Amino acid sequence: MKIEEREELHRTIWSIANDLRGAVDGWDFKQYVLGMLFYRYISENLTAYVNAGEHCAGNKDFDYARLTDSEAETARQDLVNVKGFFILPSQLFANIRANAANDENLNETLSGVFRAIESSARGSESEGDFAGLFDDLDVNSKKLGGTVEQRNDRLVKLMNGVGEMKLGDYKENTIDAFGDAYEFLMGMYASNAGKSGGEFFTPQEVSELLTRLAVGDKKERMITDEVAAFNDDAVARSSTWFENLSDSFDRVNALFPELNLSFSMRYGGQTVEYTNSSNVDRNL
Repeated sequence: MKIEEREELHRTIWSIANDLRGAVDGWDFKQYVLGMLFYRYISENLTAYVNAGEHCAGNKDFDYARLTDSEAETARQDLVNVKGFFILPSQLFANIRANAANDENLNETLSGVFRAIESSARGSESEGDFAGLFDDLDVNSKKLGGTVEQRNDRLVKLMNGVGEMKLGDYKENTIDAFGDAYEFLMGMYASNAGKSGGEFFTPQEVSELLTRLAVGDKKERMITDEVAAFNDDAVARSSTWFENLSDSFDRVNALFPELNLSFSMRYGGQTVEYTNSSNVDRNL
């Protein structure tokens, strides 16, 4: 399904680009798509986690998205401790999107949601990971339109486009949605002069190849610290390394079950582009 998933993602990005054509510069468009995709991801991730726990406890009809904010508040601290962040039911991507077309202050609503998500991690171990995570998704920018009405109209189209991506359960997808969207967007605007034309990043195929070359199928390589350490000098993503290294561990464990290997690694990267740093934080 990898090809089909990637083609679906690319078709949707083209559709969003067509809706926003003439309004948002290609470089800025990239940030809006990635930021909104991340917002959808963490909303669904948190909802799935809470729902799974309730369903296992026998509450089969439970749906976190249908709780009142006051009911959800009781679980805030526990969820921050486990997930690193917290989102009220009313602030979930699906619920904001459902009312987006009728929200005359959608830009302010989204701005408040993003600040609330970032601040939910304050005082926890994940505070540094969430600080400023949505800074490059400026929902009040005049680049979206000269009036609030124009901005909100384009934000509705952006949310609908991202919401209509047929990504299913993220854990079942065989592509790195964030990284793949980044590469596709870079390709769309690589011919433009300026920032996008001078951007460098490590392609997904290169990450996969280097991981497989480093690990292989030899058990001797899997029990050294060196194998679990990676550095990316043109980082714009990170999850591909984890996906391929995890796959390599699975293959080696299947060949040498007596080793009962566990998964651990160190990852380093560098970038001069703030947006790339945010993208890596989102993937991690």
